[in-house]
Amino acid sequence: MTEPMIDVRDLYKSFGGNQVLKGIDLQMMPGTTTVVLGGSGSGKTVLMKHIMGLFKPDQGEVIVDGENISVMDRQELARFRTRMGMVFQSAALFDSMTVRDNVAFALREHTKLSEEEIREKVKEKLAIVDLFGVEEKFPAELSGGMRKRVGLARAIIRDPKIVLYDEPTTGLDPLTTESVDDMIIGAREKLGVTSVVISHDIGSSFHIGDVVAMLHDGRIVEMGPPEKLRHTQEPHTKHFLATWFGRT
Repeated sequence: MTEPMIDVRDLYKSFGGNQVLKGIDLQMMPGTTTVVLGGSGSGKTVLMKHIMGLFKPDQGEVIVDGENISVMDRQELARFRTRMGMVFQSAALFDSMTVRDNVAFALREHTKLSEEEIREKVKEKLAIVDLFGVEEKFPAELSGGMRKRVGLARAIIRDPKIVLYDEPTTGLDPLTTESVDDMIIGAREKLGVTSVVISHDIGSSFHIGDVVAMLHDGRIVEMGPPEKLRHTQEPHTKHFLATWFGRT
């Protein structure tokens, strides 16, 4: 039986007197896209930061690629994070750097590859996200969707097993949203990565997700393929989805 790539077990986290995560159990299988869907304040970002090892749980554990990252020290986590790529909400590109230098950044910082090897790797990753001839452009010269693609190329430059997406369609128009959705699907199909997306965008989530996990008030109240959630009777999920599907 295939083991989960990410296995979140009985995860609790509070800040001060505020209990944010209240016993999360969530398995994400290799090569799939799991969307954690929920409104503001539901705990999505806190959950993702546990998966990245940025937060330590009060209770429970997070097993990623067979290793318990909840007990790793800073040095072990730094090594482990080479298996992960992160695509930030705003793409978070360096404005003063060209596309090539943005994508190459991690290779120059953490490897001993020659500049020729780096140029080839950058070109290869940009081709995967369907960007050609943009290496010398600066982020300000690109559309929103293109900046997201550069962000993904940077995230996959070291061939991670897992790619995390933080609210990838926030603030985008419908056409750009569709382009970003296609980018996420394409990355999974071309690279076989395990993708984790946190989102409040129902339409995008149902388009890209193999599994959608509905997070409400620090708990996963329902999860499954989009079609299952489309016909949900779970009250919180049904209420949240009503804004999109027109249910009452």
